Amino acid sequence: MLSSLGNALKNTFDKLSGSIFLDKKTIDSVVRDLQRALIEADVNIKLVAELSQKIREAASEEKIKGKGIDRKEHLVKLLHDELLLMLGGEKKELELKKQTKILMLGLYGSGKTTTSGKLALYYSKRGHTPCLVGLDVHRPAAPDQLEQIGKQIKIPVFIDKKEKNPLKIYKNYEKEISGHDVIIIDTAGRHTLDKELISEIKELKEKIKPDYVLLVIAADIGQAAKKQASEFQEACSIDGVIVTRMDSSAKGGGALTACNETKSPVFFIGTGEKMHDIELFNPLSFISRILGLGDLESLVEKVKTSIEYDEKKQKKLKKKLEQGKIDLRDLQEQLKSMKSMGSLSKIAELIPGLGSKIPENLLGTQEDKIKKWQHAIDSMTQEEVENPEIIEKETSRLKRIAKGSGTTTTDIRQLLKQYKMIKEFTSGNLSEIDPSQGLSQKQMQKLAKKFGKKLRI
Repeated sequence: MLSSLGNALKNTFDKLSGSIFLDKKTIDSVVRDLQRALIEADVNIKLVAELSQKIREAASEEKIKGKGIDRKEHLVKLLHDELLLMLGGEKKELELKKQTKILMLGLYGSGKTTTSGKLALYYSKRGHTPCLVGLDVHRPAAPDQLEQIGKQIKIPVFIDKKEKNPLKIYKNYEKEISGHDVIIIDTAGRHTLDKELISEIKELKEKIKPDYVLLVIAADIGQAAKKQASEFQEACSIDGVIVTRMDSSAKGGGALTACNETKSPVFFIGTGEKMHDIELFNPLSFISRILGLGDLESLVEKVKTSIEYDEKKQKKLKKKLEQGKIDLRDLQEQLKSMKSMGSLSKIAELIPGLGSKIPENLLGTQEDKIKKWQHAIDSMTQEEVENPEIIEKETSRLKRIAKGSGTTTTDIRQLLKQYKMIKEFTSGNLSEIDPSQGLSQKQMQKLAKKFGKKLRI
């Protein structure tokens, strides 16, 4: 995400921290690098100029406030704080009530309908009972799209493909809607914010009385987000913004900073095409991530959103793990859970210090290996899945599985080796762990000594 900006900012911070003297030449170099990086990320030139001026002024200050802080540390802190301010400062969250209505707005192509589904999935994974209401009566495919999304994420959808009055659709489903605590309402879009659309939105707001009106904006429109957010703010009084396509756009910096300029807080960002690819936007974590410092909070949130959690299934798996009775199907389920979180490179960038240290080609190799293992397990008989030990004893089985799955016998042996390691690791070790307390230092040392060099994918 915005990797070029991240690399440039890291170089800027390193240049400041590593310089012996903060002379004019060093400051000019730092400012030039910073300006180039921010402008390439489509941040408003006026904002870039203001930040450049603040850095130059801070570098020439005679006295630095604060004991034990030198000029370099002061500049690094200033740069960090100003970037944070550009992105909106503190994290903003929707405050959910007993029943919360969220009205979704956006022009054509912004990803409004898909984002409505993502938001519903996000809240369902956090113990809520959301539903989706389709009030887009102008785009013919809109009801069908919302219906398909609802089936995919297992969220109730209320639509009427024949009715052309959006308010009537909402009124007809009020009784069913009342049984849900988060109501996400997908409205019509347009190519532009015309009088007809404004009139429709205002009527829906007046009659439905939503708790939040959220505007969905695509990151690839860059600084144009400022105009769009301002127009919607003036016409419809929006409460905040969701920025989509943050995974592919170099203009993400422009969209994020532009929204902040309009005093429209960014609540969520879309980071991919899958339904779980939505994150609560935290400016501090965002800066930390693009600087390669990781973001564990977002990683935990990603796990909550993406992995299907079945309490009975998890208890059953835990019992099998404790008894050392896991089979290859259990391993396959865990591999699928990993895959549902997205690419390993996306996961790696959320772990402090890890994303910048692991080469992209290596992560790609590991993902290929996981895919091969899943294909191999699908090519096995039930007997082989439940008793993988028999595969190694018979070369004919190895060859058959490799041929049937489009893999090699080496791939199969690596899978079996990983399986044996996990089985050995879990058998007799998990029973000693108190889930509420986690591992003690002694237990960690014991396990690290025994398995530290072995457990690798």
